[in-house]
Amino acid sequence: MWTAYLEFYETSVAPEVYESTFARLLGDDPHDFSAFVAEKDGELVGLTHYLFHRHAWKIEDVCYLQDLYARPEHRGSGIGRALIEAVYAAADARGAPTVYWLTQDFNETARKLYDRIAKVTPFIRYQRP
Repeated sequence: MWTAYLEFYETSVAPEVYESTFARLLGDDPHDFSAFVAEKDGELVGLTHYLFHRHAWKIEDVCYLQDLYARPEHRGSGIGRALIEAVYAAADARGAPTVYWLTQDFNETARKLYDRIAKVTPFIRYQRP
């Protein structure tokens, strides 16, 4: 599923990145990623990766929801919302006052959900080329 997620965003990663990412997901370092998956009838139909990190404007850690994916045939069935709400619950349990994420402007299907359960901010992302 993660490969399909990356393909949606027109990207891929090297095999060593897959290995590192999944080792971190299975590890016990609290600064590494955590994940939730969604299942329907024994089939994995969605996933999310998230992590907690320090923030210069807050005392508490904040939560970054890095990846969110639902299989296309299951979109619109509540899987994305359930995964986001699971991350919200994990953030609440850790005392994180903020959960945030990014998406591309063309991701209209997901943005319809995001607009209902979160607040869009005026920030624009820049990154080193």
